[in-house]
Amino acid sequence: QVQLVESGGGLVQAGDSLRLSCAASGRIFRGRGMGWFRRAPGKEREFVATISWSGGTTYYSDSVKGRFTISRDNDKNTVYLQMNSLKPEDTAVYYCAGGVTAAAILRNGIDYWGQGTQVTVSS
Repeated sequence: QVQLVESGGGLVQAGDSLRLSCAASGRIFRGRGMGWFRRAPGKEREFVATISWSGGTTYYSDSVKGRFTISRDNDKNTVYLQMNSLKPEDTAVYYCAGGVTAAAILRNGIDYWGQGTQVTVSS
């Protein structure tokens, strides 16, 4: 049963922007933190960003801070990742994740994963 579905990935050039979306079932979205992780080729999956249910609390990895913005639309059960000033090192499969809170997600407390969407940034 698919519960988190990512979309919006693709092939872009360095400096371009992309917006990823993750549509979730209400059961795992309402009242919960949501986040994004990524796995680059040959590397471990790493934390990117997370957001609280209210949207009032966000955390970012140092590598994306100032370039990426996480947001959510609780009426649409959807979380977004706006990625600006993309770099080749941002190339990865991006995964949506759900957890109890944003802080829990930051500590790898993940209850649900999406299937991932590929982002490729050419130089």
